[in-house]
Amino acid sequence: MDGVHDLGGMHGFGPVRPEADEPTFHADWERRALALTLATGALGRWNIDQMRHVRESLPPAVYLTSSYYRIWTLGLERAVAALGLLERDDLEARSAEQLRKGFSTPGSYERPTSRPPAFAAGQQVRARNIHPRGHTRLPRYARGHVGTVVAVHGAHVFPDRHAAPLGRPAEEAPEWLYTVDFPARELWGEEADPTVTVSVDAWEPYLEVPA
Repeated sequence: MDGVHDLGGMHGFGPVRPEADEPTFHADWERRALALTLATGALGRWNIDQMRHVRESLPPAVYLTSSYYRIWTLGLERAVAALGLLERDDLEARSAEQLRKGFSTPGSYERPTSRPPAFAAGQQVRARNIHPRGHTRLPRYARGHVGTVVAVHGAHVFPDRHAAPLGRPAEEAPEWLYTVDFPARELWGEEADPTVTVSVDAWEPYLEVPA
């Protein structure tokens, strides 16, 4: 979706200023926000793409004035309210052992497919100029621009379909996943640093052969 969360390369928001020796958490409540989000996620009522879409759907003024973990907390509040989890009499309490097992079990979004990849390493591709109403992992700044495939990662769950509305079944039909390198000047014009390349992990439906 075209939202305020997708700010890469947009004018008017000032430069990116990395924090030197940035700590993982700036306050104790941020630790609790992360733990609570992971614990409720273990209930299995949503997937990672659905929760990302919930956060992206926050009102722009709220999103832009909130810190990283405040956005997480507000998204979690929305999801819990939307599914009525606090009102459910049959919501089973999960034990600490169940939660530990869920967190420690390795997971992968790679899936088998019988279709061969449409693109290969070294091939030029164009990111489609799409404007989906739902969740997408294709950044706005890359849309319509030409890059080069540098890696083929196999078939993975496609986020755009996986982020079904909360409470509905999510579709895991896989799509091939690629890493595509875009020169900074291709993305932002001749004034961009010619030594900079931006790598984007892009699913096959995001890409096309340049005209």
